[in-house]
Amino acid sequence: MATWANLSFQDAASPLMEQLIFFHDHALLILIMITTLVSYLMSTLFFNLNINRYLLEGQMIEVIWTILPAITLIFIALPSLRLLYLLDEVNDPALTLKTIGHQWYWSYEYSDFEDFEFDSYMIPENEQAMYNFRHLDVDHRTILPMNTQIRILVTASDVLHSWTIPALGVKVDATPGRLNQTSFLINRPGLYFGQCSEICGANHSFMPIVIESVSTPTFLSWTLNPDSTV
Repeated sequence: MATWANLSFQDAASPLMEQLIFFHDHALLILIMITTLVSYLMSTLFFNLNINRYLLEGQMIEVIWTILPAITLIFIALPSLRLLYLLDEVNDPALTLKTIGHQWYWSYEYSDFEDFEFDSYMIPENEQAMYNFRHLDVDHRTILPMNTQIRILVTASDVLHSWTIPALGVKVDATPGRLNQTSFLINRPGLYFGQCSEICGANHSFMPIVIESVSTPTFLSWTLNPDSTV
């Protein structure tokens, strides 16, 4: 979970988020190298009154500052395209979860189970217990099994919403009349928090998402008695 002093990403809880963090570090390293080189050249030209005329005009320098950016873009584009294909890939899912955005709460339907659905509201501040997370916890957490390929279908009933879990690397727009999908795999147990990432009205910031990742036997036991505490 993110804290006030966290300047980087949350710890990855899915293989896709791990790849996103690796690509971020890769691109950031290239940006640092570009910034350092350009800053050095600008400072050199600024403090050096005897400017080399070959830096102002010349075929060689034109070739250099055309080829170098092209090579840099290749080193950024190839990992980026690979990651885009990985994010769009929907493998054979073992479980399908449908989520519907409302003003201002989420509804969940477990499509593989008959008549298994519930609404998830943020717990009001005056009803929270000591162990609840303020403005983050909900009355019905979404229980999902770990190490399982999960497909999520996202839509909305009224206005635009966005179902987002940063630790899983998942962000899907919830559009009325449209069904968007993505897939993910949670590789460790725990609680993962998210929120609507599309400004959807007055209570936009009060419709959190809570995913609780558990083992497969625990998940199957919960499906037999959804009102029990995992």
